[in-house]
Amino acid sequence: MLKVNDLNVYYGAIHAIKGVSFQVNEGEIVTLIGANGAGKSTTLNTVSGLLRSRSGSILFQDEDLSHLPAYKIVSKGLALVPEGRRVFLQMTVEENLEMGAFTQSGSLDPALEQVYAQFPRLKERRRQVAGTLSGGEQQMLAMGRALMSSPKLLMLDEPSMGLAPILVEQIFEIIQNLHRAGTTILLVEQNAQAALSVADRGYVLETGKVVSSGTGAELMASPEIKKAYLGG
Repeated sequence: MLKVNDLNVYYGAIHAIKGVSFQVNEGEIVTLIGANGAGKSTTLNTVSGLLRSRSGSILFQDEDLSHLPAYKIVSKGLALVPEGRRVFLQMTVEENLEMGAFTQSGSLDPALEQVYAQFPRLKERRRQVAGTLSGGEQQMLAMGRALMSSPKLLMLDEPSMGLAPILVEQIFEIIQNLHRAGTTILLVEQNAQAALSVADRGYVLETGKVVSSGTGAELMASPEIKKAYLGG
């Protein structure tokens, strides 16, 4: 479904992403793990059109996205849940969700009902201003907003960041439910243990390069990965 090949991204003179290649097949959860500053978020932001690569290709269902603006990439069926959630704090929950559906035409009611079925808490709070929600609720709202565009591929950037352990568990349960419902997921996560436990496959990034890849189970069993990322 998604094929990223030899991606090179620069911030001015800094070579942030160095020849990164990976792919996501339909129906998979694929995770990118690595330490802070390894290039995980930069990779997602480049795939979603927020950053431009200097070279390499990004193919989504065999179409090259490398030079498309972000809003057009959303309309092709890729949605990003950004790091830090980035909800519209002054707007209500429902207004935030409606913003996520800007590429859709016709009635938004069926999409809203689907999101509310997935996130009952958001339905309870639909008239509430997003800035008054807890961190976990804002994360659910950011995920719901992305789902309003009916994505074929959902990209999640650090969904567990800053959340209490019980909420992290809840968020990963939701990720698995979305996956079971047929959403393909590309997950960037510093919590390697949680990410690898739900992922079909994973790639390990270090200083802008892919240094290892394998199934979630293989990476979890690797002594090097255990030592570096799993506290083993």
